[in-house]
Amino acid sequence: MRHGRTNYNDLGLCNDDPSRNVYLTEAGIAQAQSAALALRDATFERILVSPLPRTYQTAEIVNRYHAVPIAVHADLADIRSGFEGKPVSDYFAAISHDPLRVRVNGGESLLDHKQRVLRFIDWLRVQADRTLLIVAHEETMRVFVAQFEGGIEDAQLRDIHVGNCEYRHYVLGH
Repeated sequence: MRHGRTNYNDLGLCNDDPSRNVYLTEAGIAQAQSAALALRDATFERILVSPLPRTYQTAEIVNRYHAVPIAVHADLADIRSGFEGKPVSDYFAAISHDPLRVRVNGGESLLDHKQRVLRFIDWLRVQADRTLLIVAHEETMRVFVAQFEGGIEDAQLRDIHVGNCEYRHYVLGH
């Protein structure tokens, strides 16, 4: 599941620093409440979130119907763009000549991020939990979609759009 809409979404700014004041907007809270209602009958043993507070905020709202532990996993963090607090459009312009491989301002490339998320998926396969909710970011969700829905080349990752509080259901094989 992707987190609810944030103030930085509204402003079109990059964020991968957990200490920044990025939070769910009223619209984001409403999205999370709607997702919580839709998922209220699901059975979760645990919720995993990224280190960024917007994922935890979203998880807390969904968790009102579940009361399960919420844990942070660093590999779920949004891509480290190198453009903290700067316009997303500036980041896209900076990587446009090689969007998969370019690292800017000490950030990670899209392929670096993909490898981090795949490492998380490998870790997930050996966990004892049978049913988890993962609350993460659009960039992270793109990797999940490509991995589990198949037929998506790396160059197509940016074409995948995942709305705020959109969720998908996947079954992991061990």
